[in-house]
Amino acid sequence: MILRDTIAATLILTAASGTAAFSGSQQSRSTSTADGPPMVFYVAKGAPDACGRGCDTWIAVEGKIDVEAASRFRKFLSQTERDWPATLPLYFSSPGGSLEQGLAMGRMLRQRPHVARVARTTVKECGDAQSQSNDACIKIKQSGRALDADLSTRASLCSSACAYLILGATNRQIEPASVIGVHSPKFIPRDPQPSERTLTEAEQRSTVRADRLVAAYLATMGIDRGLLDLARTVSSESMHLLTRSELYRFGIDTRSFAETGWTSQGGPPGFIRKIAVARKDDDASFQTIELQLFCENKSRALLRLLWTSDAAAVGSSSLSLIAGSEQPVKLVYFPATGASPESWKALVAYDALKKLFAVPNLELRKSTTLPDGKTSQTAIAIDTLGLEAAWQVLSASGCPAPVGAGMLTPAKERR
Repeated sequence: MILRDTIAATLILTAASGTAAFSGSQQSRSTSTADGPPMVFYVAKGAPDACGRGCDTWIAVEGKIDVEAASRFRKFLSQTERDWPATLPLYFSSPGGSLEQGLAMGRMLRQRPHVARVARTTVKECGDAQSQSNDACIKIKQSGRALDADLSTRASLCSSACAYLILGATNRQIEPASVIGVHSPKFIPRDPQPSERTLTEAEQRSTVRADRLVAAYLATMGIDRGLLDLARTVSSESMHLLTRSELYRFGIDTRSFAETGWTSQGGPPGFIRKIAVARKDDDASFQTIELQLFCENKSRALLRLLWTSDAAAVGSSSLSLIAGSEQPVKLVYFPATGASPESWKALVAYDALKKLFAVPNLELRKSTTLPDGKTSQTAIAIDTLGLEAAWQVLSASGCPAPVGAGMLTPAKERR
């Protein structure tokens, strides 16, 4: 934000690239504003269902929010709306930048029906992930062509000014593997040698103005003022990564359930993974469920499930995964230590695995017998989108078995 007061200055909200993707923590960051190239916008096209069921085309919004980003964004949206459906989802990947530009872009989104999400787009023509920000790739992204690309939410980040920009969308879907980060703004004087008093006074005025701008913007977008209050407690040299409960409480993503697709992870040993978060019935806290699928040998797979422990939970539990009318896959409980998630495992024959591929949703059913003899049931629907394709990628790698995969004791209940 450029200020013309006693001292010319820029107020920025930006994060260093490479911020770790762990929600609810504070991370140190570089004070440099050179966080990659200026923001770029382009249409990307991926494999069938790359951006959800029936969706293979999206808009990528990535890079640092520079002082001319809003005008370019307006022009891009006008052109795109003539050539493409107005409902293409938007995927953000940005360390932040100019606060005023971010707010202006957010207001443009409020007038449009786009779903906003956080993910990294990898353009195939540019090569690997490390080549996505070089000059040659930026020119490709600015070409105006629809580009063949892949989409990944793993460790994807929308922080600082980007965290406010994305609020302009009326429909925001933040997947469990994506990160929204906030902190207080940083004051950058343009005068290289201001006096200490002049600098202090200008910084105070800038901070007050930034608070007014953000507070008014949040009110317009229907976001809880608590987001600004939280951001003000975080140094401009740090970053607070919003937890799922905070995303829900502030009104950023108010879904009671959110999940990633099934994605292939590197190895060895390689495996495929899905993460889901579900709000507990009694409050705004969330439980996290991670499913991992490994090759165990040539005839069966190892399913591992991690479920965030509830410290107040009592009683014994059993857990099963159900695919339509097929025989349930019963999981074995392995006691966790300390605050570790509950760990459940099951060996799944390949014939049974194919039946999991054949249904659009799996039901994860947890049954807990309470001390008074009553039974508590929890049922969660898990989408199979990407499961078969990710398994094929894993199988093509030779399916190295994880160490200790076969060490599965007979089924037992959680006690």
